[in-house]
Amino acid sequence: MSGGEKDTQEQTGYRVLARKYRPKDFNDLMVGQEPMVKTLTNAFESGRIAQAYMLTGVRGVGKTTTARILARALNYKTDTIDKPTIELKELGIHCQAIMEGRHLDVVEMDAASHTGIDDIREIIEQVRYRPVSARYKVYIIDEVHMLSTQAFNGLLKTLEEPPEHVKFIFATTEIRKVPITVLSRCQRFDLRRISAADLVHLFSTIAGKEGIEAEPEALAMIARAAEGSARDGLSLMDQAIAHGGGAVIAEQVRTMLGLADRARVVDLFDTLARGDAAAALNEFAGQYEAGANPVAVLNDLADFTHLVTRFKFAPASAEDPSLSEAERTRGAEFSRTLAVSTLSRIWQMLLKGIPETESAARQQAAAEMVLIRIAHAANLPSPEDAARRLAEYANGSAVDTPSATRPNGGGGGASMQGGGHVNAVGQSMSPRGSTGGPTAMLRAVPKADPVATPQTAAETQPVEAPRAEQRAAPEMLVKIGSLKDIVELCSKNREPVLRTLLRQHVHMVGIEPGKLEIRLGADAPRSLVNDLQARLEKWTGIRWLVILSRDEGEPTLVQQEAMEKETRLLDARADPDIAAILERFPGAKIMDVRVRKDETEDEENKPAPADAVTEEGDVLPGDDVEF
Repeated sequence: MSGGEKDTQEQTGYRVLARKYRPKDFNDLMVGQEPMVKTLTNAFESGRIAQAYMLTGVRGVGKTTTARILARALNYKTDTIDKPTIELKELGIHCQAIMEGRHLDVVEMDAASHTGIDDIREIIEQVRYRPVSARYKVYIIDEVHMLSTQAFNGLLKTLEEPPEHVKFIFATTEIRKVPITVLSRCQRFDLRRISAADLVHLFSTIAGKEGIEAEPEALAMIARAAEGSARDGLSLMDQAIAHGGGAVIAEQVRTMLGLADRARVVDLFDTLARGDAAAALNEFAGQYEAGANPVAVLNDLADFTHLVTRFKFAPASAEDPSLSEAERTRGAEFSRTLAVSTLSRIWQMLLKGIPETESAARQQAAAEMVLIRIAHAANLPSPEDAARRLAEYANGSAVDTPSATRPNGGGGGASMQGGGHVNAVGQSMSPRGSTGGPTAMLRAVPKADPVATPQTAAETQPVEAPRAEQRAAPEMLVKIGSLKDIVELCSKNREPVLRTLLRQHVHMVGIEPGKLEIRLGADAPRSLVNDLQARLEKWTGIRWLVILSRDEGEPTLVQQEAMEKETRLLDARADPDIAAILERFPGAKIMDVRVRKDETEDEENKPAPADAVTEEGDVLPGDDVEF
């Protein structure tokens, strides 16, 4: 045979890695699928073999391969073993034909191309006949969710009560599309995504068997790109070997996949966290010129943001072998210096920006706009801190206080202190080793005077908010000094609902012109504060600030009136004349006590009605008496 013919034969006989290293027994399936293997092991040992199995999972996790291994285990037979077993230590009589898909008693059908009832009728007709040579006749139906409704209905009866010599194995990536009536007749196994660490180990083992030089970083890139699929990963590894001329090199894999350098992604994240938009754009431009895809860069940023957040709550995840050294060390540093609110904001902006970039006509420009938004947000306080600071300024309290007193995760501006840079939540952050806490301050800036002379940045000084006691009392159209005054205003302006709510739910804490501090009862409506503020501004002609306080405050007006009434009743019972009357007429009760102020008091304060006392002034036993 000439050299050319030999080369042609070698090229024709080449098998891709995904087929060459397809698992052949349950020991190979232990990579990532331990729960399923354990269940099947116990079932076979106890003889509890199901009539039908449903295998589900994402593409490339081994559903079809598992079905073939399961068919091999069901029909396993050697010179010494003749029973179903998962201990497939050597090739049995039927093993090779089953693994190659050419055994007469193991029928494989692709439901994507055989979807109709006629195909199922053919299976139903065949199940009556015993297997030719094997122990069981096994039907493997791949992508079973593609079957039509009629085909599923036709299969139900046979699936529920198949002959003893028939077993069904189904595989699908869309388990939700399989009717529940079919699922209830099968043992279901969910094949899990294979972890990146397991994939790296698998690829490294195969590279060693093939005698191929493979860099660990390159294998980690392929494992991440595979997204839990061994077949996808091996296909990419085949492509990387061809691209690298027989070796798997990190730089060439990065170019092949259109990925950015992981270390440069970390550098880009650093510039965004510091709010340095110019540096972020320069770094992105360098990655783009090196061949990185804009969408891939944003996806890598999102992955790193998730990684840093994960390190914050699960530091042990830094031991993942699929991570590069830069991701492992600098990611851990970022997790100590960045607050969760910052990471969450970056994550949300990236999630919104990635689809925008994917659909944009100019992806580079769209990605740059996303980076600018993130960098700009790093110089802004968090919404919670901004609201708190504005409330302090409006209340007249000092707002120029160091944010170092706040717990980790509070908002703050991006001021510079101590030579370090400050992240979006006001934390001193240096990814090169600093672990300092929050240090930035947020200063309230009053409205600018239109005739004032502009100041340079160097001349600008923090502006201290004016103290409440230093403000001049605003002039009001109506004088208000207590909650009773506000209730009377409600009566005068015909606001009975607001009047009732104020009497029942409002505890007065403090009041001064333009400022009302109250505590609301548990059942008070949420709109009460806004309604009260709007009415006060309308009735008094000045702006009011209604503040909710945690102080106990005074009792509500209803509670005060109840206490006053109880005091009057106690005083009345202590009066000797009234006590004598109550003793003289058993069953008589004091219903109310009203104090006559003058002869012209209104109808509400008139003395007790005459019908409580007889015309002669005698009180009858059992009558209710009002005083």
